[in-house]
Amino acid sequence: MNADVLKGKWTSLKGEVKAQWGKLTDDEITRTEGDLDKLRGKLQEKYGYSKEKAHDELNQFLNRVN
Repeated sequence: MNADVLKGKWTSLKGEVKAQWGKLTDDEITRTEGDLDKLRGKLQEKYGYSKEKAHDELNQFLNRVN
C-alpha cells in the first residue's frame, strides 16, 4: 500500500491502527492524517521503537490490512 492509498483509506483504517497500537491516542492517530512518516514517528515516540523497527512494524501492518 503506497502513501496515497493509505491517505485515501485512512478513515477506515484508524480503528485498526488503534487496535494494533493501543498506546496511541485517538487524537494522535487522527493528527497523523494517514502520513506514514508521522505515524512512524509516533510509534518511535510511544513504543521506543528504532526507526527501522517502526518501519518494519508499519509495513507488516499495512501488508496485513491491504
